[in-house]
Amino acid sequence: MLSPNLILLYVENPVASTRFYTDLIGREPVAAFPAYVAFELENGLTFSLWSTGARDFVSSGTGHRSEIAFMVKDDAEVERLYAEWQSRGIRIEQELKTAVFGRTFVALDPDGHRLRVCRPDG
Repeated sequence: MLSPNLILLYVENPVASTRFYTDLIGREPVAAFPAYVAFELENGLTFSLWSTGARDFVSSGTGHRSEIAFMVKDDAEVERLYAEWQSRGIRIEQELKTAVFGRTFVALDPDGHRLRVCRPDG
């Protein structure tokens, strides 16, 4: 069976994005080059940043039509992270609300990628 094991985000400024995600997820990259940075996550997934200015970068797509979700244990943790991320100055695109699946909010990284915090579906 083929299983995805890499999330790759296109970024304009790899240095700024690396700082943002190092602080957000609380870990250092396992690989860092001028145009590519990789973080190894506890669940076996690799999370990477690739510079749109890299020599070999090619993409005809634009905009952000997807989200990276951080599913946490309960609504209280969603609310705690909402307050924490606000205090850190992280841009909030969708304010804290109750959706059909519970409490949630959406923040933005330096490149405008959507970061949703929510709990697993009940």
